[in-house]
Amino acid sequence: MTQNAPLPPHPGHEAAHRVQSAAQLRARGVTAAHTAAQCLPGGPWQQLLPGVYLLHRESPTNDDRVRGALLYAGRPPAGARRTVSAQHGPAYGGAMVTGLAALALYGFTSAPPMIALHRIDVLVPRTRRLRSTRFVQVIRAAAPPRPQRRHGVPLAPVERALADAVASLTDAPTVRRILTEAVRDGHCEPGSVVRELSDAKLLGRAHVADTVEALLVEGRAVAEGRLYGMVRAHGLPQPLWNVELSLPGGGFLGGVDAYWPEQAVALEIGTRSPREERVSFAAEREHLERLGVTVVRVTPKQLRESAAQQSVVLRTAMMAAEDREPAAYVVVVPR
Repeated sequence: MTQNAPLPPHPGHEAAHRVQSAAQLRARGVTAAHTAAQCLPGGPWQQLLPGVYLLHRESPTNDDRVRGALLYAGRPPAGARRTVSAQHGPAYGGAMVTGLAALALYGFTSAPPMIALHRIDVLVPRTRRLRSTRFVQVIRAAAPPRPQRRHGVPLAPVERALADAVASLTDAPTVRRILTEAVRDGHCEPGSVVRELSDAKLLGRAHVADTVEALLVEGRAVAEGRLYGMVRAHGLPQPLWNVELSLPGGGFLGGVDAYWPEQAVALEIGTRSPREERVSFAAEREHLERLGVTVVRVTPKQLRESAAQQSVVLRTAMMAAEDREPAAYVVVVPR
């Protein structure tokens, strides 16, 4: 190999061999001295990040920057020994893209495009001694989540990526847009987003707290739409929608999202605001079932991923009503 000749690429994704770590180059027989010589002014290579090299002289592409960030963040700690095979793709050492960059790679239209991002957030285990540098922002996690892969790139789960993105944003409209898109487009459920924001101690920020209530309202609207669609698509009897149940004497029994009075079957969607979380639904359900009303609870995720299965559960509950003692009379009023 001559000093000015580029390293021949091995089979694989183009970006994987356009960007190489020092460890990968060594595994392919390229010495540190040769790498340094290739990166001299006028040479065919350039250093992208500490220990990460571009095997070309053009401006780095989005793919180059993402994979370079992962190679930088996933490199072994100083003094550690790790064998890197030239025959395998990049080993990222548990690092994964998070924040706005991950949302852009998930296809969020409300997140800035990758080309507009001045930094790439990378999530690593808390034990890693690694500094943020250039366009790479290192974020540490005590217990890193299991990454999702898109085109070979490890990404933090959407909920974690959202929390890391929100932590870096002060613009309330942008926060609202990305959280709303996450729920509306089915990337995740509002409850899981709120839990992640809570774990990250972000709910105390005014612009985040203001958005959460709207997010939960959006999530409920989406879940209700899926429930309406499930009833239509699977030929279930039309229920009474969004009603409150009470005893003839005025004793309140609770609100439900759908109620089939002939079969005495009620359905509740399991999505609640922080205010509603303080109310005990268990007692209401127990009271209804003592009166002969079957209560079916479904989550937004079940409505999204297994609507057919949930329709069978409902139909089974309705059929079982024929073998039960008649339910007590309850008063039904719109909620």
